[in-house]
Amino acid sequence: MTETASLITAGLTAGAALVAVLAALILAGRAARAAGLGARVGKRLALEETLALDGRRRVVLLRCDGRGLLLLTGGTQDVVLGWLPDGAEGAPR
Repeated sequence: MTETASLITAGLTAGAALVAVLAALILAGRAARAAGLGARVGKRLALEETLALDGRRRVVLLRCDGRGLLLLTGGTQDVVLGWLPDGAEGAPR
């Protein structure tokens, strides 16, 4: 009986330690984001949106230096569909 009780106690202690470590990681991540440590200054490339066409292919909208770029990925090769005009940021959907 004491062996079973010590196993239960060890399991509960390990579980509590795991929860404490995960909570500390989450809090540290939130604090870092709040302090601006995760942000890159001078970010030039950003993924804006993806659209799945079928099970393999996707159209990807990237922003590079303020301009939009459309890519078709997932086929036998990736294809640049083209650069969007500069005024296409607020285009209706």
